[in-house]
Amino acid sequence: MTKQREVIIEELKGVTTHPTADQIYEMVRKRLPKISIGTVYRNLDILSKLNIIQKIEWGGTQKRFDGNIENHYHVRCRVCGKVEDLMSETIATDEVEKIYSGAKGYCELTHKLELVGICPECAEMDQ
Repeated sequence: MTKQREVIIEELKGVTTHPTADQIYEMVRKRLPKISIGTVYRNLDILSKLNIIQKIEWGGTQKRFDGNIENHYHVRCRVCGKVEDLMSETIATDEVEKIYSGAKGYCELTHKLELVGICPECAEMDQ
């Protein structure tokens, strides 16, 4: 594994803010000042395809990245775009896939759940 990929993974796993590629670039540049933004973008794409990190994509929003690849859900603020982990004790993510495995003949079933609302900070500013 390249040094650039190692640093990207370390930086991403060190935060829970689900940063954008540009934010990751700024984080990584502190340790690797000569890294280009193109290198960061390419490596994020490669790392997500290898399931080392998670790419979070929603229509019309900037891609974000998560160092936690375990099944979990997210909640997104529709005002500022902040993304947070939403751990659920009532809905076991693995159970959802077991219930629907083989549905319509699909195999290797995975799923994503996104809740959308207004975060406390944006709600406070609106009042």
